Amino acid sequence: MITIYHNPRCSKSRGALDLVETVYRSKDEPIQIVEYLKQPLSVGQLSELHRMLGCPAREMVRANEKEYEDLGLDRADISDRELFDAITKHPILLQRPIAVRDGRAVIGRPPENVGTLFE
Repeated sequence: MITIYHNPRCSKSRGALDLVETVYRSKDEPIQIVEYLKQPLSVGQLSELHRMLGCPAREMVRANEKEYEDLGLDRADISDRELFDAITKHPILLQRPIAVRDGRAVIGRPPENVGTLFE
């Protein structure tokens, strides 16, 4: 199963989904598409994604969104939990797309990054 945390209005997200559907996955491998703006992730789900990504929590956050500045998320002392709380309340802050397969995750920026899940 491949899960893609997806925003259909984002060209990078659409590009990553297209690559998974047409290039990388086998025909029998199902894809679950989660439109996280409609179905915000919980703190627990974000923590699990963070573990699978293996990157600093800050890399999961879109720093160019208005909410990032409004919430003061650029503070050096902000905790992962505070970042996850902000994403839960303001899902637009989640970096996109994120693809998950076999217990590993990758941020699809650029979209070709999703290919690493199939190596």
